[in-house]
Amino acid sequence: MPRERTYDDEEIREIFAVAARKGLTDPRPEGGSQGLTLVELQDIGREAGLDGAEVARAAAALEARALQGPERTSLGLPVEVTRVVPLPRAPTDPEWEQLVAELRATFRARGRMVSQGGLREWANGNLHACVEPSGNGYRLRLGTVKGDAATLNAFGAAGLFAGAAALISAAIGGAAQDVIVPGMIAASGIAAFGANVLRLPRWADTRRRQMDFIAARMSAIMDGDPRLPR
Repeated sequence: MPRERTYDDEEIREIFAVAARKGLTDPRPEGGSQGLTLVELQDIGREAGLDGAEVARAAAALEARALQGPERTSLGLPVEVTRVVPLPRAPTDPEWEQLVAELRATFRARGRMVSQGGLREWANGNLHACVEPSGNGYRLRLGTVKGDAATLNAFGAAGLFAGAAALISAAIGGAAQDVIVPGMIAASGIAAFGANVLRLPRWADTRRRQMDFIAARMSAIMDGDPRLPR
């Protein structure tokens, strides 16, 4: 039977900071600890007035962030978001169905389910959630890619480069009347790239928060906690 996960002082500090939000007494045990399990953290939290489900949600979010995989970027902007969440065991059929319901509600997408052997997957376009065996048991792998981001960046860079080259050529040739079209091309390239600058960080932040939420929900589902945090 695998050894139950314990959390060190730094992890405990972060879990209670997230669970307590603001204005509540810090429930951390005095004098440090040699590592506390989630159940022990929930007991300590309840004594300080915290909901055990909120403590579980904060712990799951910490696990998800700690196992964030490498994420692709395009021209320095995020185009991929991933999370890998360790699971104590394979989810049962009802637990998997609950997770799919949460995925559909959180991402507002019906998606499709695929099961094969020990693998379970829910996918909606570039967005996917997969339960799969790992070296120490099972894991929930979440990931999504902004499909049009790299294309829009490429269009922006090409427009900017072509427009700038034409503008330089017109300036050297002294044909001031020929700068309008190149200027419009360059402006369209700047606009395309600017649109990504504005939208991609917000998109990535939203997806990260949604995936952290799903990680917390999965933890609550597998713990059998009826007070699933929302």
